[in-house]
Amino acid sequence: MPSPAPPPARTADISTKDARSATGAATPPLDPAPTSARPSAQARPSAQARPLDVRSAGVDGLRAVAAGAVIACHLRPDLLPGGSVGVDVFFAISGFVITTLLVDEFERTGRIRLRRFYTRRFLRLVPALMVLCGLVALLALATPLRAFEGQWLAALLAATYVANIVRAGQSGSYDNTMGSLPHTWSLAVEEQFYLAWPIALRALLGRLTSRAVLAVVGALCLAPTVLRLLIWDDDAAHRIYNGFDTRADQLLVGCLLALVLWHLRDDEAALARIRTWAGRLAWVAAAVLGLVAWRLRITGWVDGWTPAWYTFGFLAVALLTATVLAVLVLDRRHPLNLLLALPPLAWVGQRLSYGLYLWHYPILAYSGTLHLVPQVEAMLVVAGAFVMAGLSYLVVERPLLRRKQRYTSARSPYCAVEGDVGCEPPGRRPARSGDYRQAELRRRLDSCG
Repeated sequence: MPSPAPPPARTADISTKDARSATGAATPPLDPAPTSARPSAQARPSAQARPLDVRSAGVDGLRAVAAGAVIACHLRPDLLPGGSVGVDVFFAISGFVITTLLVDEFERTGRIRLRRFYTRRFLRLVPALMVLCGLVALLALATPLRAFEGQWLAALLAATYVANIVRAGQSGSYDNTMGSLPHTWSLAVEEQFYLAWPIALRALLGRLTSRAVLAVVGALCLAPTVLRLLIWDDDAAHRIYNGFDTRADQLLVGCLLALVLWHLRDDEAALARIRTWAGRLAWVAAAVLGLVAWRLRITGWVDGWTPAWYTFGFLAVALLTATVLAVLVLDRRHPLNLLLALPPLAWVGQRLSYGLYLWHYPILAYSGTLHLVPQVEAMLVVAGAFVMAGLSYLVVERPLLRRKQRYTSARSPYCAVEGDVGCEPPGRRPARSGDYRQAELRRRLDSCG
């Protein structure tokens, strides 16, 4: 079901009297500047500005569908040959989520703290992958299982987030260097993007107007397509498919959507227009994505369709995903949102999608040595992936997500977009003492100085 409306911004109820008691002098009310008067992104935004509610169970449901498409493609490529498009969808979601969190921090504090961001990303992504890589290395070194023979190197490459670089340097069919962990190439692309993007965004927001930031990021979205056109030939397929630079547009389109919604957060008319058009196009976008997953063989060989896909297709999929994301965020009553927000889908997407993606391929590699009939193998892989994803969530991810909460800015209204366990449920906030409120106001005022 769609997420309920968020509680008011934390500082919206802090009066001028509170400001006087906190600072020793009367402080003007922190009213948001009108849209037309907002001069630049580097102006310190108001603590009273109404945050755009981007929490959506539909986004979690989309995560679950994307993960399911990838797993189905790996299990039965004859039935869902283009299911790897789920990775493309994940890229756009990731760009949207992290940019939403970054601009929220900038909105609330006037800066982006890189160490805090990297700590959050580390706690969210790295430990679960390290557990997987450690287990694969242990099986490779200490057991005679053929599925993991000699794969300590694959585990090392995956754990250091260079799997995409290894795969990009290969030609023809992929060799067995990555063993049972070839799917970690996409995690490497995301991690490399996470290292660069916050630094770039902080520089852009600190130096340019918000319109100029949108123009620059829009141009950056086109740059990977130009690069793919320049380097394309039959031998460049792996380079293009796995490269951080050649796949960055899919993350950047999600970033651009987040920046557009942030720029227009106080412009109800503009948001209404986006909501209307996204609502009209969402089913078409979802249908095209489904058709790609069902009919288009994205990987495996180079044929007549491959050049068009490997040059323009990645950007097209990102734009389709952004259309779906826009309606999921802006229109909670849209039928597509209601469908993707069904509790089972949203629950899996929020809690298990990352673990399912991590664990399904090693289990598939092991099941391939058992010579099972396809139906039994599929059931074994899916069941095993759910079991391991559940254990990963309970034992590794959830405890660290709670610790990660201390690095999330002051109960951000955006925190639930990451599926963070420690966030307050919408509509319920703990009572705060006057001393706490005054200290919080002092912190906010100090950050604007």
